[in-house]
Amino acid sequence: MFTTILVPTDGSAGADASIGHALELGQTYEATMHALYVVDTSAEPTELAADERDELYAPSERAGREATIRITDQAEAHDLQAAREVREGVPHRTILEYADEQAVDMIVMGTHGRTGADRARLGSTTERVLALADVPVLSVRLPDDGGDAPAAGGPYDRIVIPTDGSDAAERAAENALEIADKYDADVHAVYVVDTTTYDLEDSPRSIIGLLKEGGQNATEAVAEMARDRDLDATTEVRRGVPAEELLEYVSSVDVDLIAMGTRGRAVGSGRLLGSTTARVVRRSPVPVLTVD
Repeated sequence: MFTTILVPTDGSAGADASIGHALELGQTYEATMHALYVVDTSAEPTELAADERDELYAPSERAGREATIRITDQAEAHDLQAAREVREGVPHRTILEYADEQAVDMIVMGTHGRTGADRARLGSTTERVLALADVPVLSVRLPDDGGDAPAAGGPYDRIVIPTDGSDAAERAAENALEIADKYDADVHAVYVVDTTTYDLEDSPRSIIGLLKEGGQNATEAVAEMARDRDLDATTEVRRGVPAEELLEYVSSVDVDLIAMGTRGRAVGSGRLLGSTTARVVRRSPVPVLTVD
């Protein structure tokens, strides 16, 4: 299913956090690995002479070659086919264009870049890719303490699939179950009754019952999809703030991967992802697979 995997990088520890997971999935699916470095020209000064432009971007070009070579060397050491490229442009747009040109099946990205403005830039780039990509995106977060990223990714023995019964959640479940099938993983389907939307204290018991029933139906649908693949599956319906409940559940069952849908494409609104998905991606201690 995932035969072509793209690993965008800026050469930072945050970007390198994704490499182990990309290699793990690349070996599992015998995928071709693509390493891409984008020289950010979005803030290029106007009326820049050609020689001044070359001088301005030369350090980034060199860094890009080094970063992409590092990835392709690791891929080839794992007997995977690999390609690399350094391009100029607006990072998230260039990443998406490359993914489309190369018929990429999955993008694997780190969620933290360097410190300061560069770190914020990669975070912004990653969220835009997550929101706008037409293919699944696996995001890997660097530890908040700035420690080294784990060198290896996987295996994925326990996978949490949050669901709200939507089409996006179903697509996320299908992709997650494809990975779960490869690793014979346990599947945990979770639904959270959102107490920020519903005033459950004042709601009639019949309304609360309907919400719980909807959650049970949604999680059981995912569980049945898992059982059809002979995978062990459990369901959980919770009440609370969705992101908080999901992250608490992830910690309680010691999972290896979360898979969830994204919502919306309104970049100009400032809400690039569904709020729950965005909060989980930013804070999750384990990789998050997002599917549009």
